[in-house]
Amino acid sequence: MSKGTQKQDNFFAGAMKGAGIFIVVVIASIGIFLLWNAIPALQHDTVNFFTYDGPWSTDDPDAMEFGISNLFWTTIVVSLVALILALPISLGISLFLSMYCPQKLKAPLVYTVDLLAAVPSIVYGIWGAGVLGPFLGPVFKWISRTLGSVIPFLYSEPTDPPLGTARTVFTGAVVLAIMILPIITSTAREVFNQTPKGQIEAALGLGATRWEMIKLAVLPFGRSGLISGAMLGLGRALGETMALFMVIAGGTFGGSLFDSGTTFATLIAQSAAEFKDPLSTGAYIAAGLVLFVLTFIVNSIARGVLARKGK
Repeated sequence: MSKGTQKQDNFFAGAMKGAGIFIVVVIASIGIFLLWNAIPALQHDTVNFFTYDGPWSTDDPDAMEFGISNLFWTTIVVSLVALILALPISLGISLFLSMYCPQKLKAPLVYTVDLLAAVPSIVYGIWGAGVLGPFLGPVFKWISRTLGSVIPFLYSEPTDPPLGTARTVFTGAVVLAIMILPIITSTAREVFNQTPKGQIEAALGLGATRWEMIKLAVLPFGRSGLISGAMLGLGRALGETMALFMVIAGGTFGGSLFDSGTTFATLIAQSAAEFKDPLSTGAYIAAGLVLFVLTFIVNSIARGVLARKGK
């Protein structure tokens, strides 16, 4: 290798290492900023930050009351329901695109699915509030009336405003499911496409049908890719703001999917007008810190699973 080539190689290796260090520094800086600004507010909190589920009061520095219990469960429920709705659909789409789709249709369909990820979240929010909500409203009322007595988390009082307007946690979960669908589909599709041809041909050579080949060769090989895609989609759902802000009526989540609710992100968005001084702002920054840690953990697990599969 010539000296010029060696210098170029060293330069690009150093540049890539520097880029990696820069990303770590940025993430660490965000975490330190959130923690630094949250600590003063947490010191003035007169209730337990992790278990308090009542209304927030941050105006009086000597009587601050704020906690994340209800926010945490609302965020987790709406994100998990979205994942449950999106996962089987994403699996079906990714298998179709990988194993069944004609070549002429494959590229346009892949592009269409990927395009869903580029739609701004506020557009999903407008569509969810203006189209999906009114459509699902009568369906939710029928489900609540028919199954609510058997399945408690599907019951809501007929006169409750969220059920009447369909601005419920379930509606938010449906919108989120559509938003995370391309993430899960793309990740799973890429891993399914990497299934060794030898395994596919061996299964077909032994007389397996296309579906049996998928069960014996493709799904076992691509399981980790599907899991990592699901985790990435979950991380995306946990931090969604505008779509849920427009679709779900703000309020306290009572345990039913047809209730209103407030997630970490929507609370911060709807309370931006209260960011008057560092102390009251720090209360919301503390909630943001919890969301930051939660999404960081979920995405790290997803990346770890995907990296382990790559090895």
